[in-house]
Amino acid sequence: MQTVTPMWVGNRGTIKDYPSFSAAQDASAIKNALKGAGTDEKALISILPARSNAQRQLIAKEYRAMAGKELKGDLKSDLSGDFERVMVSLLLPPALFDAKQLKKSMKGPGTKECDLIEILASRSSKQIREIAQAYYTAYGKNLSDDIRSDTVGDFEKALLTLAEGRRDENNKVDGQLAKKDAQVLYNAGEKKWGTDEDAFIQIMCLRSLPQLKLTFEEYKNISNKSIEDSIAGEMTGDLEDLLLAIVKCVNSIPAFFAERLRKALKGAGTDEFTLTRIMVSRSEIDLLDIRNEYKKLTGSSLYSSIKSDTSGDYEATLLKICGGED
Repeated sequence: MQTVTPMWVGNRGTIKDYPSFSAAQDASAIKNALKGAGTDEKALISILPARSNAQRQLIAKEYRAMAGKELKGDLKSDLSGDFERVMVSLLLPPALFDAKQLKKSMKGPGTKECDLIEILASRSSKQIREIAQAYYTAYGKNLSDDIRSDTVGDFEKALLTLAEGRRDENNKVDGQLAKKDAQVLYNAGEKKWGTDEDAFIQIMCLRSLPQLKLTFEEYKNISNKSIEDSIAGEMTGDLEDLLLAIVKCVNSIPAFFAERLRKALKGAGTDEFTLTRIMVSRSEIDLLDIRNEYKKLTGSSLYSSIKSDTSGDYEATLLKICGGED
């Protein structure tokens, strides 16, 4: 069973280790909740979203010893719809959860490019390497090979660069390099007829986020244009979306997710897949900051948006993950 490594836990999450935790007690309570004719959904909601992922792994282990079956399988056969999906998602180790999300975005006809972009643009190199490992373990295939067979052109090239997990993670910034890179980007785009996409991909997919922040400031000095405006003017389609997502992550990862959540919750239908993915994957990292950014962006709290856009046990679980009203 995969364990949860520290890179998946931040200090701005809404879910922390449960203080008086007993895996055996929780496993037993869950076993009772799943027993017999009706499922006790309330009991499940009081336990799983209130424990950290590392604790849930221990509960699943205890459950297997106790019931002789996989907890994930029992949840799947007892629950349904969005509620089932969020509960099963909570049981997966983070790297495997992301790996499954990537697989799902490439499965069947049509690729969900925005999901690929969201995950690969926002995860650290270490996280991406762990996701790639989990992907190979789960599917016996390389993540890069699947990306190759599902995408094309410069977009494919950029995704593959990100999927290698080679982005520099050093937080030290180099002023000279920022100036040089800014000039390279300017020469590759604004300054010439046609765009040298490779230059954009190399710099934006491999430099550290703090380094890129400085580069984008230098870029503005050279070109009198923000990097976003230049990308929007020079690129189109999926590559444009990916590079803009990277810029947003450089500026603020929580703000990037707040915007994704607004899209998922806005309009006629709710995008439950995106909603579940972000709530689960950021719950132990930076969901508190995402809540702040969401309020700034929309004027309403994430909690109240979830309340008005979802219902039933799914709503109750998401509200528990959300952790409170702002």
